[in-house]
Amino acid sequence: MTAPQRITSGPAHCVMVLGTTSGAGKSWLTTALCRWYSDQGFKVAPFKAQNMSNNARVVAGQQGGEGEVGSAQYFQALAARAEPEVRMNPLLLKPEADTRSQVVLLGQVSQALTEMPWRGRSEHVWPAIAQALDDLRADYDVVVIEGAGSPAEINLHASDIVNMRVARHAQADCLLVSDIDRGGAFAHLYGTWALLPEDERALIKGFVLNKFRGDASLLAPAPEMLQALTGVPTVAVIPMLWEHGLPEEDGVFDDRSRGAAGAVHTRIAVLAYPRISNLDEFQPLKNVPGVRLQWARTPAELQGADWIILPGSKATAADLAWLRAQGLDQAVAEHAARGGRVLGVCGGLQMLGEALVDTHGIDGNAPGLGLLPLVTAFAPDKTVRRARSTFGAVQGAWSALAGCPVQGYEIHHGQTAQHPAMAAAGDVALELLPGLAWQNAAGNVLGLYLHGLFEDAQVLQALFGAQARTLEQVFQGLGQGIDQHFDPAWRAAARAAARAPR
Repeated sequence: MTAPQRITSGPAHCVMVLGTTSGAGKSWLTTALCRWYSDQGFKVAPFKAQNMSNNARVVAGQQGGEGEVGSAQYFQALAARAEPEVRMNPLLLKPEADTRSQVVLLGQVSQALTEMPWRGRSEHVWPAIAQALDDLRADYDVVVIEGAGSPAEINLHASDIVNMRVARHAQADCLLVSDIDRGGAFAHLYGTWALLPEDERALIKGFVLNKFRGDASLLAPAPEMLQALTGVPTVAVIPMLWEHGLPEEDGVFDDRSRGAAGAVHTRIAVLAYPRISNLDEFQPLKNVPGVRLQWARTPAELQGADWIILPGSKATAADLAWLRAQGLDQAVAEHAARGGRVLGVCGGLQMLGEALVDTHGIDGNAPGLGLLPLVTAFAPDKTVRRARSTFGAVQGAWSALAGCPVQGYEIHHGQTAQHPAMAAAGDVALELLPGLAWQNAAGNVLGLYLHGLFEDAQVLQALFGAQARTLEQVFQGLGQGIDQHFDPAWRAAARAAARAPR
């Protein structure tokens, strides 16, 4: 289906997904609603005023450029059949330490905002957030908005720019989601509603119970009692959906389901260092038949792995120091010496080299793991761009990639090149993609700056002779879930509200 054309006039109707807690299911439910509204024929866009995540994507920016948004909004845009762009996530916070985050405003790093105390930041960024939302409303029929955390965090209410301030600005019809599998869902829903000011309570149009196990009829009479107390109906009871197919936004994948069904032929261990970034790009590996994906924080967890992946990092030198403290450096070196496959992506590529050189105070100086004869120099300028290329003459364990076209994105500060002294001595890495990918002489260690390798169907076919479930299939399943699990009266009212003149 092609992207729908506008069918309404005036500013878009706004629907907002709020949660009683982090992890309640806001992101994937927003994605599902984006596809459902698109399937109803509306032109749809997602929106999240502020996202805090080291999972980011490169999308269309302002004045024809490119910029970063949170991965969740990227996937939501694809579900909505819309071109992902920076207005959909105007403020992105990328944690660099427990008390410090890099601030990305409308796709671009802002050093001034990064250095500003966070409580004083709200009023500086709100005009850009409001303008981005207003601009989207002018271009679309429906904007599906995702909140953050809980709207009832009353210590943060005065500086809120992502929950009820956005809801009030857009006069959004709000859904409040609670994870019933955690217990206490009805108290969470009532308590959240009760802590909101009266004008904000009026925007809550429906409660959603997520991750329910068993017979939904056993919930009675709780939904009716909750409606009597609040005036808000429970509009959906969603069954446990561990395998909705979307990457987890706020952490490593659930270890309860680490691989596709069938006999396991390839075990892949991903090093889960503290500042891991862009982990969502490995989601397709979970869905490849015969592949088992697991996260590793100790040498023991690397035992039996066929591949070891060093993923991206928001703090490469610090994560490299952590890796050494865990003894993982020696375990990776021994795996490589045995001929085992090693893959480094972005920060992982930088770690595989001989040295990290930082003369600008960007990330830190450190010796690398020495598995590739490369050196990385950090600089203030950040590379943020989409990339498309074709693998050259890949050798050894990764030779299946030879001649394979690939596309993805780059997000990094460092620039990597051959180590001059080692190159002069004849020890060079084979450059597979100009400025993007290198491998060692033995052919089993591969490093690349290109994110998104495993999201390419041709790459999965080349490496595994198999395909994973596509994103389009995931989106369609999520959209159909709205029809299956939401009350018919809510669905009818939602369509009518989206079509109503404004």
